[in-house]
This record gives sequence, structure tokens and C-alpha cells, in this order.
Amino acid sequence: MSINKVILVGNVGKEPVVRYFDKGVAKATFPLATSETYTNQQGEVITSTEWHNIVLWRALAEVAEKTVKKGSQLYIVGKIKTRSYVDKEGNNKYITEILADTMLVLEKKQAQVGSPEVSRNSVTDKPGSSEVNEPAAPYQPESGQTGPFTDTTGGAQSEDDLPF
Repeated sequence: MSINKVILVGNVGKEPVVRYFDKGVAKATFPLATSETYTNQQGEVITSTEWHNIVLWRALAEVAEKTVKKGSQLYIVGKIKTRSYVDKEGNNKYITEILADTMLVLEKKQAQVGSPEVSRNSVTDKPGSSEVNEPAAPYQPESGQTGPFTDTTGGAQSEDDLPF
């Protein structure tokens, strides 16, 4: 058994390039940057950035054309694919790409209190499916009831305030 699965969270480096092929099949490509930061032995903060070539097909590509912009933060799930070609000089060239089957656009929006909140829109490229999967609404107890996100005074707590 083998598994080829990639999960990335990063920022889009360029506007997606979308091409349409026979029968209206869409393909979107764009670079995605992932970064990690660490402190070396001299106390310097070092940031290392990796660039990934993302490829989206069909409905997922069409959604990316409308929603993904340079600088957007994305959550991508897919698989690694390496392809090769021969350039003009006869040299073999290799390109490693991430063929995404799920994309989640992470947008920072201002909450009512003024603290940043992340909004998520998920899209999955499954055969026969071209719909956008919205995350479930957070639990809201009916008036007069208490629930896991309600304190005893009736004021709502955020998930970040919970002890676990």
C-alpha cells in the first residue's frame, strides 16, 4: 500500500492562470508559498520559503478563477505529480506539481468586536460534484438553553476561550 497525499497552507504568489480546453474543461495553475520560521544558534530569526506549483482542474479551476487572488491564503489538499519534458536544447526537464482535489480559501474578516476572524470556503473536486462546500454553522443554543459555547450568564464564548 502507498499513499500520495499533500496538505499545504500558504499564500498565492501570482494570479491564477486559467486555460479552457476541449469541451470546456478548465485548468488553473499558480504558485503557492509555504514558509517556516526558526531561530538559529546565533539567535537570528530565519524564514525558509518553499514554492509549490498548484494545478486545479474543472470546477475547482473555475472557482479559483473567481475567488483566488495574489496573496490569498489557501488550504490545499492533493497529491504530488512529477512530469518531464525535453527542452529546445534536448535536455530532460522535470516539473513537480501539486494536483489539488480540495481547496479552502482562508480570508481574514473583522468580527463584530474588532478581533480578526477566519472565514472558510471549501471546494472539493469530486467526480460529478461542482458545488462549494460551506462549513457547518457554529452551534447556537436556543434562547434560555445553555450549551458548550455559552457561559452561565448567557453571554457567548468563542471556541478560543475554552480550556481545551
